[in-house]
Amino acid sequence: MQAIIDNPEYWVLLSFLIFCGILVYLGVPDMTAKGLDTRADRIRHELDEARRLREEAQALLTEYQKKVREAEEEAKSIIDQARSEAEALEKDTEIKLKESLERRTKLAEDKISRAEAQAVSEVKSSAIDAAVAAAEKVVAKKVAGDKGTNLIDESIKSLGNRLN
Repeated sequence: MQAIIDNPEYWVLLSFLIFCGILVYLGVPDMTAKGLDTRADRIRHELDEARRLREEAQALLTEYQKKVREAEEEAKSIIDQARSEAEALEKDTEIKLKESLERRTKLAEDKISRAEAQAVSEVKSSAIDAAVAAAEKVVAKKVAGDKGTNLIDESIKSLGNRLN
């Protein structure tokens, strides 16, 4: 037995067993298991929280993608509406321009017609004045005296009545 007591491995084994006994007596294995269970619960809770946050993020992503699609559709609708309004405005402007051009053309034609009529009237008047002057000269040469003057005056008066 002396050989066992002198053997240092024996004392190391005995010390180790006493140490393990003290640890078991103090409940270190239970505390370790409880600590590991607590840590496992905390990790499980964090994983559940991460999963919940991921699902919320996925729901938000889906919602925002839906809003983006709706906004794109609304933008297309606005563009289509603006395009149709622009086309309608273009047609309306074209019609109004055509009407304005027709109206101005008619006014110009009327003005030209009036100018022609006035020119014809002035030419007739000039021709009449020239004819009267020529007739006066001819009659004055052919008819002498007061009789010729009276005849010219009567002719001028009757000519004015016939022309109007």
